[in-house]
Amino acid sequence: SDEDNVLAIDGDIPVVRMDRGGEVTYHGPGQLVVYPILDLRGYRQDIHWYLRALEESVLVALHRVGIQNATREEGVTGIWINGEKVAAIGVKCRRWVTQHGLAVNVEERSLPPFRGIVPCGLEGRGVTCVNHHLPQHPLPQSHPMLPVEEFSNVLASAIKDVFSIQVRELRY
Repeated sequence: SDEDNVLAIDGDIPVVRMDRGGEVTYHGPGQLVVYPILDLRGYRQDIHWYLRALEESVLVALHRVGIQNATREEGVTGIWINGEKVAAIGVKCRRWVTQHGLAVNVEERSLPPFRGIVPCGLEGRGVTCVNHHLPQHPLPQSHPMLPVEEFSNVLASAIKDVFSIQVRELRY
């Protein structure tokens, strides 16, 4: 990662160098971080296919919670809503076994730390969260909030469908 993409980090947030694809990102409260461990020899030995399958999993999950306008963007990895990134992907593959994975900004509290970095090295691009784009609740001035734990069930189901696998969760 390019150190110029770290602007000003709160002293409580450690900066950790990783050996994976992608630029600077943030992982913390309000995000769902998923690091699938797959042997791609059982699928396709193609890292680009794997990246697109991870993106597809997030798109399926977002559609299932009512967000229909999430998209991929040409030339960049991740998932976007109205030009802002909602899901980042950074992976490594060694001997066709995957490492690292994806992060979805679910709750609004996931967003403030991104002010201290250039997310994914994409200057001038914003980030957003799932809860900013959920369909409106029928009551005026009421906006539904989806907790990370609930979205994790939806994404796990989408990953199972996209990869045709059984998912075993490890919670810490």
